[in-house]
Amino acid sequence: MKIIVLGAGVVGVASAWYLAAAGHEVTVIERRDAAGLETSFANGGQISAGHAEPWAKPSAVPQILRWLGREDAPLLFRPRASWAQWEWGLRFLYECLPGRFERHSRTLAGLARYSRDCLRALRAELGLRYDHLERGILQFATKRSDFDAMAGHAEAMRALGVRREPKSAAECLELEPALKHSTDPVVGGVYDANDESGDACRFTQELARIAVSRGVVFRYGAAIEALEAAGDTVEVIRLGSERATADAYVVSLGSYSPLLLTPLGVRIPVYPLKGYSITLPLGPAELAAAPTVSLTDEAFKLAISRLGNRLRAAGTAELTGYDTSVNSVRCAAIARRIRDLFPALGGITTVENWAGLRPATPDNVPVIGKTRFRNLYLNTGHGTLGWTLACGSGSVLADLISGRPPQVAFPFT
Repeated sequence: MKIIVLGAGVVGVASAWYLAAAGHEVTVIERRDAAGLETSFANGGQISAGHAEPWAKPSAVPQILRWLGREDAPLLFRPRASWAQWEWGLRFLYECLPGRFERHSRTLAGLARYSRDCLRALRAELGLRYDHLERGILQFATKRSDFDAMAGHAEAMRALGVRREPKSAAECLELEPALKHSTDPVVGGVYDANDESGDACRFTQELARIAVSRGVVFRYGAAIEALEAAGDTVEVIRLGSERATADAYVVSLGSYSPLLLTPLGVRIPVYPLKGYSITLPLGPAELAAAPTVSLTDEAFKLAISRLGNRLRAAGTAELTGYDTSVNSVRCAAIARRIRDLFPALGGITTVENWAGLRPATPDNVPVIGKTRFRNLYLNTGHGTLGWTLACGSGSVLADLISGRPPQVAFPFT
């Protein structure tokens, strides 16, 4: 079939790759002038298959209450006159009910492991290089109560095939010696040796480059105005004065997916969750002091990854609509935490600040599959797990469109 994929982020490019590999003629339409320049541009860098779980869980509610009124809070709700925002927030609270977290964790764990396998196979096949490290992810705690909760949760997750190993403070420091000098001492953590890290933007752009050599067409700088449908079929994409047609269409526009779908009467529970990151260049003096194991700071909800001669720290979530401006207060809070954890990096003055919109669903489960239109498909809503789930999501979508049974159980639309 002739298929148009809308969006050239990591999920859209992965979708295009697997669709082309299945024998389809694929065109990708992207409003930016290159791939991977939106949410995929500067995320936390983690392939967190062993830590793929929803933010919505019973313990989240008291945390949110403690964070109210704090400008540097890991989760910040900025009320707007938007029913979509309030509806998302209420559904998020509903997903925090006991039992729902376990159900969604099981769903995400299966797709995440499959996606990690797809990524490894793709890397081996194509020789992809994107500053990846295969040193696992260590989720560490600086509060005893956090560690106790993490260790208990790791035990429960073993039933889902997730092998997170509780580690003592000494074991954490042995895994990542860079934490030895933290001014906020590590008390313990959980570790999954099978997890990875890498630069999602570089991966996306490299895969897009190779996809072009395999026949995929990328149309950059093309603003998508609307989808036009008749009956149960999408007939055309409106691009200004131009029209583009195909046999099937895939919407992978991240947080902007609902804006294109709502006029067609297709509603999905995706809302932009604004996240921030800082990237620190590492000179010869800092390389030895920076971590190489990818880290998750439980207290501050930060993902920290070494990307070649750079250190990326990303986190926080802000419900503030489609605002992508960089809040210096929130970036400064991330920078302070990095200086506390790694005092030897405190002398770095050149820091790249970034903000992007994660396409989040209240339960963190992405929206993948068909719509009521027979030729319109979705691959969006991956939230904080877009990099982790991208390859698996692209592969299963290609299976669905090609009429093959997907290789992983998932609640497809």
